[in-house]
Amino acid sequence: GNMKKLLILFIVLILVLMLIPVRGQLKDGGTVVYTAVLYSVYDLHQLNPDLDAPNMYIEGIIIKILGIEVYNSTK
Repeated sequence: GNMKKLLILFIVLILVLMLIPVRGQLKDGGTVVYTAVLYSVYDLHQLNPDLDAPNMYIEGIIIKILGIEVYNSTK
């Protein structure tokens, strides 16, 4: 009935909200983090702790789904 349609609409709305990311910035040299309930994406641009290295910054992208790292281009 009508109540079932309303419940399905509510569940779909919750799932969509869980996919919308919030943008944040870390104070590590310029890393940008997009965080949603189900996933997070780190656009890494952080100062290298080993400043003698030829690269002053560690750069790359890390993607985590439900807290589990599924992609990392920094290594």
